Amino acid sequence: MKEIKFNIAVIIMAAGASSRMGTAKQLLPWGKSTLIENAIKNATDSDAKEVYVVLGARAEQLKNSIGLKEEAIIYNRDWQSGLGSSIAIATRFILEQTVKFDGILIMLADQPLIDATYLNQLITAFYEADENIITTKYDNGNGVPAIFGSSHYLELLQIKDDSGAKDIIRRHKNRLVSIDSKGKTADVDTYEEYLKMLEGSVDK
Repeated sequence: MKEIKFNIAVIIMAAGASSRMGTAKQLLPWGKSTLIENAIKNATDSDAKEVYVVLGARAEQLKNSIGLKEEAIIYNRDWQSGLGSSIAIATRFILEQTVKFDGILIMLADQPLIDATYLNQLITAFYEADENIITTKYDNGNGVPAIFGSSHYLELLQIKDDSGAKDIIRRHKNRLVSIDSKGKTADVDTYEEYLKMLEGSVDK
């Protein structure tokens, strides 16, 4: 049976320096791989057509550790400017591709509980809903992983600060769909958080 892939490009944000961690958190062990490899696997296993990774700090070290082809890696040489610059650069890269994607799914490399099943929930909602932004519900609002339809690409291109896509989401808060991840959004910022999450994943 032929595998069906939807015309969505997944962008995994992995350009940060992990300053609070003190080491490249993208390379921390997770299961039989690492945090970044886990994110790539889940994105690849989803129903999205293509998967790309944005690298910045320690780009060469990270590139050598992941199994993606060179053309699937987006380099942000301005990574110190924050998440916003990575989103803008990735969007520009996507628009230069031959394929015209229906939407861009933005996800982070440090949310290891986000799996292919949840990403597919977002993708399904994107094609079923009338709205052109599908976000993840948080206690204090909405955020990523999130899908932005093509009508929002210009807004993504114009992001400059470290708030990422939050301003776009806030601007369209009354015209989006918010999905409950059921506890999968926990991210790894400190080594203590990492150990706690790792222990939780082993217990399951």
